[in-house]
Amino acid sequence: MKVIKDLHGVPDDLRGGVMTIGNFDGVHLAHQAIIKRVVDEARRRDAKSIVMTFEPHPQQVLHPERERFYLITTLEEKLEIISGMGVDAVIVVAFSNEFSKTTAEEFARDVVCGKIRPVMVFIGHDYTFGCGKEGKPDYLRAQGEKCGFGVEVIGAVVMEGGVVSSTRVRNAIVEGNVSLAARLLGRPYSLGGHVVEGDRRGSTIGFPTANIEAEKLLVPARGVYAVYADLEGRRYKAALNIGFNPTFSEQGMMTVEAHILDFNGHLYGKKLRLSFVERIRDEKKFENPDELVTQIKKDVERVRMILDGEVESSEFTARS
Repeated sequence: MKVIKDLHGVPDDLRGGVMTIGNFDGVHLAHQAIIKRVVDEARRRDAKSIVMTFEPHPQQVLHPERERFYLITTLEEKLEIISGMGVDAVIVVAFSNEFSKTTAEEFARDVVCGKIRPVMVFIGHDYTFGCGKEGKPDYLRAQGEKCGFGVEVIGAVVMEGGVVSSTRVRNAIVEGNVSLAARLLGRPYSLGGHVVEGDRRGSTIGFPTANIEAEKLLVPARGVYAVYADLEGRRYKAALNIGFNPTFSEQGMMTVEAHILDFNGHLYGKKLRLSFVERIRDEKKFENPDELVTQIKKDVERVRMILDGEVESSEFTARS
């Protein structure tokens, strides 16, 4: 898959392709439905399939005051997922305050038609474009008639009583409902980060942990999770704790700590990628370390059973 980060460098062989446009944060099931439609139509026409997205996310540029706006996927993750869907090219548009002033007419005329000249554009039901979000599906259709491309709007994907959206995925993760997030995404939510030095307390109680410096702000709610940990091409089962270690400290910093099952080795400085399968309990303060150790043993056994498929998901979610 080609990744193009300069609108002036769009190769000629992409002209006449089938494309879609959007932020695609999370590349969830609704996004996948659009992208699949693009790939299928491109193959039917013997044309190139193209995804146009934006970096950074427009919300980060237009509303920097929204500190709690969390990205579900990094650009690297987004490109990896899209590539796995068989897309020929992704055009990553650098979104800036200056670019945000582009009108709907300028975007349709100069960018879509002028730089790419597709034969077909697929967009989501809620897609808008241009300064002030003035560009709506009917407007894009009108511009398409002038420039020679068709427009098809893909309807919402409804699942478990609601529309699949990035906001819904984000809320599920923040609430700790990682099993719902996985169903909406079509895969477990993942969080990567390098292993940094911690207080080494886990080793003293017989459960060494990897203290992970998360690469994204979107961290699930405090609690204990069954996760997979990917390390240097291998996958391990792990029990993950997110929280403040209240048994040992009243004013600690929040940590993301993984106890990797059946692993013996050095992890400092290495990168782990965690895939969240299920939340198994709240964070809890224990009376003493012995009580904590007893609970951790139960947690590890529960994690093994979940990841071995020996028990069905308990659908544990954070309390509201």
